Amino acid sequence: PNRTLFAKQLRELKQSSRFKSEGLIAILCLDLDRFKLINDGLGYQAGDRILIATAQRLQANIDSKAILARVGADEFAIAFKTLEDTTDVIAVAQKLERELAIPFQLREQDIFTSVSIGLALNRIDEDFQPEELLQASHTAMFKAKASGKSRHEVFATKMHEQALKRLQLEADLNQAIINQEFELYYQPIISFTTGMLSGFEALVRWQSPTRGFISPGAFIPVAEETGLIVPMGKWILETACRQMQEWRKEFPQAESVIMSVNLSSRQFAQPDLVAQIKEALSTTELNPGNLKLEITESMVMNDVKNTIVLLNQLKELNIKISLDDFGTGFSSFSYLHRFPTDTLKIDRSFVVNMSQGVKTREIVSTIVILAHKLGMDVIAEGIETESENEILQNFDCEYGQGYLFATPLSKLDATHLLAQNKTW
Repeated sequence: PNRTLFAKQLRELKQSSRFKSEGLIAILCLDLDRFKLINDGLGYQAGDRILIATAQRLQANIDSKAILARVGADEFAIAFKTLEDTTDVIAVAQKLERELAIPFQLREQDIFTSVSIGLALNRIDEDFQPEELLQASHTAMFKAKASGKSRHEVFATKMHEQALKRLQLEADLNQAIINQEFELYYQPIISFTTGMLSGFEALVRWQSPTRGFISPGAFIPVAEETGLIVPMGKWILETACRQMQEWRKEFPQAESVIMSVNLSSRQFAQPDLVAQIKEALSTTELNPGNLKLEITESMVMNDVKNTIVLLNQLKELNIKISLDDFGTGFSSFSYLHRFPTDTLKIDRSFVVNMSQGVKTREIVSTIVILAHKLGMDVIAEGIETESENEILQNFDCEYGQGYLFATPLSKLDATHLLAQNKTW
């Protein structure tokens, strides 16, 4: 049965239960995790066989009176009546999780998969719309996927509210890109050797005409997931390069100042990334040596071989590359010597804990020594106290940024800072 027939059967179940006031109607929405990988790796015929085998397992492990349907490409829905206690419904979900975790046999090969399940329940004696209840289970299923897959979630009204808020935020974000509602702020990076400004990190800010100020932590993940980060990232890169070139023309002391721009994982995966950066440099006439791209440790570890090729292509443009959040992923030590990076950036989580214990200080000291051995300089971020500043300078860390020196500054304030030619 498909989604249409499932809704029809659910309406019939609802009508047949009209005079039975006790109990609940439960809907389980199940989605196979990593099904696309099976299709892409083994072909659609293999995917079809997995779907058939999944349906057979589901049928074998649910009550004969339950309704089973395939409501999407790799999504199934199950509806059944149960008692007031939700424990039985959760027990069914857990049983199906276990059954679908057993590997499938395909071409004498074990195919491992798992399932994310969303649960939605409604009292039989209360009015409900079958499609709305199915949608509720679907929302809970997506919550299960977002929470780590291979698990189940029970729908709560709050989920519906969150889903609506998320959809509205996506729509507003899309409009914000069209209306150019974003602004770049620039956080100074200070040289410990000279005490002078050595660079800026470009940080995007969104001042919505309807929502007011929106934290980057609220909209950047949404932009990443929807792909909107790609056009946004292109705008950030061009705007930051243009601003840096304006400052270089206006202030002699800005000649060697470096503009750091963060690349998102989506941008990093764009096949025309090198072309985009070439275009930004050409359009703004910025010297490539004044641009540094910041990439995170997790980004480079997704596909090490191709990452090394891409990084070398970027280095051929004569730009600088910084490895951000270094040490937080515990993954790139064995490959670090192969990455053509200029800078290691020590994450704030290490900096803030230096005064708490010897071990953290030793970790920071080791990162600095390691970077220097590999011919890289080091930037420590999130410096807020004189104590942190002193420890880092004693470790021969070259650069620092944080609220101790300056918060992210608007274009106007950053221009004033350059005009002052301030030292710290």
